[in-house]
Amino acid sequence: MSSDEDKITRISIEPEKQSLLDHHTEKHFTAGEIVRDIIIGVSDGLTVPFALAAGLSGANASSSIVLTAGIAEVAAGAISMGLGGYLAAKSEEDHYAREMKREQEEIVAVPETEAAEVAEILAQYGIEPHEYSPVVNALRKNPQAWLDFMMRFELGLEKPDPKRALQSAFTIAIAYVLGGFIPLLPYMLIPHAIDAVVASVVITLFALFIFGYAKGHFTGSKPLRSAFETAFIGAIASAAAFCLAKVVQH
Repeated sequence: MSSDEDKITRISIEPEKQSLLDHHTEKHFTAGEIVRDIIIGVSDGLTVPFALAAGLSGANASSSIVLTAGIAEVAAGAISMGLGGYLAAKSEEDHYAREMKREQEEIVAVPETEAAEVAEILAQYGIEPHEYSPVVNALRKNPQAWLDFMMRFELGLEKPDPKRALQSAFTIAIAYVLGGFIPLLPYMLIPHAIDAVVASVVITLFALFIFGYAKGHFTGSKPLRSAFETAFIGAIASAAAFCLAKVVQH
């Protein structure tokens, strides 16, 4: 919120209530989108290269081949995942812009209907007609506030951050790279892939467990349950890839 907007907001609030707001600090977690992008990037970055490395190890490939293929996959995966995050955020922006334009046209074309929708929304919160009528009239005098109200409470849409698309792309891509190199580390140090895969399994499952715990903590679910679920999924993926490679080889 800009300083001018903040000033307007403060003027419209009673001094006593403003004082309460000034001394109250919200403790809600508000970085949900960034955390979601990190979770998407790290979870895929840990799991996909891990399964690829395990599969190639099961096919008796050398550590150098596993490492080369793994790095190529991490690079391609980071670009693909980042592009996916960018396109998803841009689609959200485009959708918001289309709906806002449509809502703006409806406010001009059928103001009485839109005012009735405002009344209906407020009535759903248990507000009586004599209480919401002044609110409806106040919104009708302020078209921008009316439009914002309809976008948020009728359509359930929040205005996207214009920087969201690039932020999402870079966050997912970087998280994918960071997660992807963890299962590949043993192959940089151990020349024999069949030995490196054991170390990769231990390191990656530990990383998945820690990541799952952190994910559970930030998303509000049970951290230990999230940790075991995340590690279990990674173990299944790598075991399936390893066994499939052995079956195909024979």
